[in-house]
Amino acid sequence: IADEADPLETTNYINISIQQSGRKTLTTLQGLPKQYDAGTLLKTFEKLIVSLGVRHQRHSSSTANVIQLQGDQRVKINAYLIEHGIDRATIKMHGF
Repeated sequence: IADEADPLETTNYINISIQQSGRKTLTTLQGLPKQYDAGTLLKTFEKLIVSLGVRHQRHSSSTANVIQLQGDQRVKINAYLIEHGIDRATIKMHGF
């Protein structure tokens, strides 16, 4: 009998992805655990990257907060999250 993994445990990843439209590039951060304040993180990322960002709140989704930043900031965000105690195995980077 195979052990079945809890579907909630397998989907609890922080996703860092990139979206490109022409010359414009956006980095999207989804799946932050509830204990992290997305607004504070957004301000920190804006200062770290020296770029603008926006936070989208979704009340009906399990990934309630989505942060979008201008430019390809995946490496910087990944490094910041790991440096501040988030397990590297829970962070997934997507894109080219």
